[in-house]
Amino acid sequence: MITVSPAAKEYITNLMADQQAGPSTFVRVGVKSGGCSGLEYKLDFDTVEKEGDQVFEDKGVKVVVDMKSLLYLYGTELDYSGGLNGKGLTFNNPNASRTCSCGESFAV
Repeated sequence: MITVSPAAKEYITNLMADQQAGPSTFVRVGVKSGGCSGLEYKLDFDTVEKEGDQVFEDKGVKVVVDMKSLLYLYGTELDYSGGLNGKGLTFNNPNASRTCSCGESFAV
C-alpha cells in the first residue's frame, strides 16, 4: 500500500487545481534505475491505467504504481516538505536501506 500524508494531500490537490487536471487524473509513482544510490523515484500525473497497475486511494488521492515499482515502494508514504532543502513531495520509504542526501534516490 502507498499512503498520503495530510500535507501531501493538500499539496497534490492544489497542484492538480493549478494545472487544471481533470477528474480522471491521478498520481503515478514509480522507480527507475539511476541516482547516486542506484534507484530513483518517479512521480507524475497521469490519466491512463496500464495493465498490471496497482491502485491505491488514501485521503481522497488516487495513487497508481506499476507492479515492479511496488516491490520497492510497498509501505511508502508520500509526504510534503517545505523545509530548507527544498519544497516538494518526499517519499518515506521503509524499504530503503540507504538514501542520498537530496532524498531523490535510494537503495534496498
